[in-house]
Amino acid sequence: MVDLAKITEPLSLDRFGPRPQGPLVLELDLTEGVADESPGDPLSQIMNRRKQHYLEVLEGIRRGARDPGVGALVVRVDARALGIAKIQELRDTVADFRATGKPAVAWADTFGEAGDGNLPYYLATAFSRVALSPTGLVGLSGLRSRSTFLKGALDKLDVKFEGGARHEYKNAINPYTQTGYTAPHREAMGRIVQSMNDQIVTAVAESRGLTEKRVRELIDTAPILGKEALEAGLVDQLAYRDEVYAELTREVRAEGEDSPEPVLQFVTRYHRKHTTPPKPRFADRGDHIALISASGGITLGKSRRSPMGGAVMGSDTVCAAFRAARQDPRIRAVVFRVDSGGGSAIASDLIRRESQLTRDAGKPVITTMGDVAGSGGYYVALGSDAIVAQPATITGSIGVLTGKPVLGALKERFGITTDSVSQGAHAAMFDTEEGFSESEWERINTLLDNIYDDFVSKVAAARGRTWDEIHEVAKGRIWTGADALERGLVDELGGVETAVRLARAEVGAGALPVRVFPRPHPLDRLRQHESSEDVASAEPQTVLSAWGPLEHLAVRLGLPAAGPLSMPGTWEVR
Repeated sequence: MVDLAKITEPLSLDRFGPRPQGPLVLELDLTEGVADESPGDPLSQIMNRRKQHYLEVLEGIRRGARDPGVGALVVRVDARALGIAKIQELRDTVADFRATGKPAVAWADTFGEAGDGNLPYYLATAFSRVALSPTGLVGLSGLRSRSTFLKGALDKLDVKFEGGARHEYKNAINPYTQTGYTAPHREAMGRIVQSMNDQIVTAVAESRGLTEKRVRELIDTAPILGKEALEAGLVDQLAYRDEVYAELTREVRAEGEDSPEPVLQFVTRYHRKHTTPPKPRFADRGDHIALISASGGITLGKSRRSPMGGAVMGSDTVCAAFRAARQDPRIRAVVFRVDSGGGSAIASDLIRRESQLTRDAGKPVITTMGDVAGSGGYYVALGSDAIVAQPATITGSIGVLTGKPVLGALKERFGITTDSVSQGAHAAMFDTEEGFSESEWERINTLLDNIYDDFVSKVAAARGRTWDEIHEVAKGRIWTGADALERGLVDELGGVETAVRLARAEVGAGALPVRVFPRPHPLDRLRQHESSEDVASAEPQTVLSAWGPLEHLAVRLGLPAAGPLSMPGTWEVR
């Protein structure tokens, strides 16, 4: 006979009661990748379900710093998924965690294997202890920027690129019209690299107790072997993962033989477990600050996201978000998070206008810039009360350009011919078959001058400067955030937390909570919107493009928009 008591004996009911739990050790694995923000549509959520979300990482670490139940932070460092400005924001967040006296440990198998370890190591130096695998390297080799110029190849293909820019530093067109750096192009890129490199050197020197001269000497010897890095004071220990975790467990474990083991938990998991689910709009009556995020190239129409990666900032979507924020009595201020290299001048101005109207309505707007906020990405910030950037944020590029490739000779070489009929002297102005005519060039120069003058005028008005003062720092030139601050193009260095602090100060209502906006109900995607001021109309579109990020190039080349695996032409069966 089977003795049921013996079978069930190990399954004591005590196992299902509350068990003593040791302090939490928050864990972050950056090799998993970090998504810029949480997608709002179900398809993207499924595609990105394993991704950690950048803002949740930041908030989770900040929450853990204030939580007495959290004993430490351990991060596996890999900065390949993060730009330098985001790394700086993450470094500031780690510094806040360390300020509470809790240990924060960074470990890595290697900081670059054949060089290219600058950013991972830069991030690691924000921690109280840095561990490296015994066979790992420190690829702190200094920064370099390389540009590829296509003019030589285009010449061989009989392709000419015609275009114009305002002014000499507006160099996005140079890869198609030059074979190397022009003097202004080299000057601008040289200063960007120098500024970023100086920021890294200063941070490493301060955090590791070295002189900047010594750090530069070490950079010139990179990649640095693990033993050399330990001797030079670049890392604190050579250890494998199990050794790092065992030491940290001993450090945070409470005294006493029967004290419970510390518990590991990913930062984003911890954040979500301790975050109150958002209430439905109709039930949420609390005042708060709205966080509106916009990233990608700026264009007219709806914002678009692809589940395969990539985003487009559409003026219709962002403008609708600002309009909805103005009408919502619970929203006291707006933090506008921008990460964009620009795009349409018209779309950029529309977004700037809605931001300005929100500010004029008595709701402060603070813009915080991510890795890049150049040209149109800077333009959209001009309606805000203040602009915040990280020291390494690429910003400025106050200028304008336009152009087109001339493909007629290339087509002729391969026997491709076209024919057309038209009405109007400039009907084929942006056709790629032939170059601009003399009268078309006159029109293009008028457009470029007008857009540049308007851009500079708006910057001057927003920054309280004269047109000439802004022109001197404009001319299409990009700056790091640190240099932009010195030249009056931004107000303060920092990230989202800094922008929230400024917004709270503007409102004067204490520690208002921050909520991502808009937060449409899932059913909003199914119902018809009441009007263009319906908050649900600010929801971005999810777009599946067979060409992915090459969609626009494919269309310009005359390839079928449906993708490479489709038949040309239009087919209809009757």
